[in-house]
Amino acid sequence: MKTAMHKTHIKSPYVQLEQGDLLFMQESPQYNQKTQTKYVLKVKDMPAEDKPREKLLLSGPSSLTLVELLAVVLMQGTKKEDVLSIAERIVKEYGQSALTTNKDAAVMARELEIPLVKACQIVATGEIGRRLFSKNFSGLATIRTAEDVYAYAADMRMLPKEHLRGLYLDTHHKIIHDEVLSIGTINASMIHPREVFKPAIEYGAAAIILVHNHPSGVSTPSVSDKAITEQIVLAGKVLGISLLDHVVVTRDSFTSVPVQYE
Repeated sequence: MKTAMHKTHIKSPYVQLEQGDLLFMQESPQYNQKTQTKYVLKVKDMPAEDKPREKLLLSGPSSLTLVELLAVVLMQGTKKEDVLSIAERIVKEYGQSALTTNKDAAVMARELEIPLVKACQIVATGEIGRRLFSKNFSGLATIRTAEDVYAYAADMRMLPKEHLRGLYLDTHHKIIHDEVLSIGTINASMIHPREVFKPAIEYGAAAIILVHNHPSGVSTPSVSDKAITEQIVLAGKVLGISLLDHVVVTRDSFTSVPVQYE
């Protein structure tokens, strides 16, 4: 007597590539819902022509994304994290401006939870860029209004953490230096006037504009924002370097902190 054979049809998972990770989507037999299993796509698993270093050699640096360029600089990942994952997280959490202006490798390593040697690589790369490709005076951006600040600091609007940034101006309101001063929740106990005015003295700035983002999407200045601003205004009057404005930016709006700047 022959036993009836029943074929079991197994559906192949739907594979999706998302930000360097492979997502395997499959139907749950019990709940008829899609579930995700994430497998990190490491550089060693990628086709040779898609690996950042090989891609650079084959097609030139302009063909690489910012994440891929950073991965080339970092060279390799850690035991816990692949180099592309590290690079993508750094760009997302730290922001492009901080990558090019931050000079403190120890702070970067601590805030991003990356090895100090990798933070040193990023800081060194930023310094090379500043020295070799800094703009001349005729090419500097001019800032006169809060709207100008909002347009200039467009890259801050979507950052997941608060960034406080100093824009240092000459007597013609042209930016001669741009520096991220703090990352994380901004309050008076964390921001000291000397941190704001040290770059102003170093670069011979005549005035300063502060700008920081609110990840919440609400541009209304907080009590702490106002207290910090008043403190910086008073310190500026002593030093003879004016704080012209302090602008809070979000994805869709901006607001000047309401204090007496003059």
